[in-house]
Amino acid sequence: MRDIKLKGTIAAACLIVAGCNQSTEQKAEQLGNKADQMAESAGAKIDRAADVAEARIDNAMDRVGAAVAPVPTPQEFVDRAAKSDAFEIQAAQMAAKNASSPEVKTFAQPMIKAHTDSTAKVQKAASAAKLTPNATLTRDQNEDLTELGKLTGAAFDEEYMDGQIDAHEEALALMRSFAADGADAGLKTVAGEIAPVVEKHLTMARELDKKTDR
Repeated sequence: MRDIKLKGTIAAACLIVAGCNQSTEQKAEQLGNKADQMAESAGAKIDRAADVAEARIDNAMDRVGAAVAPVPTPQEFVDRAAKSDAFEIQAAQMAAKNASSPEVKTFAQPMIKAHTDSTAKVQKAASAAKLTPNATLTRDQNEDLTELGKLTGAAFDEEYMDGQIDAHEEALALMRSFAADGADAGLKTVAGEIAPVVEKHLTMARELDKKTDR
């Protein structure tokens, strides 16, 4: 009888200990999960802050670049603007067909209309200034399109978005420079109208580029 009681006491004690262990494990797991959530939240906040800081630095560098670059003549401005638009339209047409990422395709499709519109604006102002834009692509632009045409899938997406950042940075510097100090009033107005559109595209390209980098 004493043995039975002793065994019962031991069994009860084991159950209590097991319950305590289980409770401790549950609490530890809950604490671990909470710590993971806090770390993830903190990491997301740090990433967002880094993105904001990076965007501000990029914008500041764009403004500095526009300030130190020599102001193009009206003829140089319309030629460079025409070449830029022609390059953007052709690259976007390739992306609409060859991009593998839906986001890249979505980015590329409005580029065709946007740069067609800016071409029309520049041509109208150029005509008023008795200038004829030369839209023939440069050797570098032709080479970039040729290399882009050789790529498919994720490699295409990455190369296209890298090129979009470069092209829009150059276009933005051109527009800002001429809008501020250009020699022709009509073209200055057009450059000032186009600059915010280019800046918006550049911001979008930089964000999307982070997703396509491998």
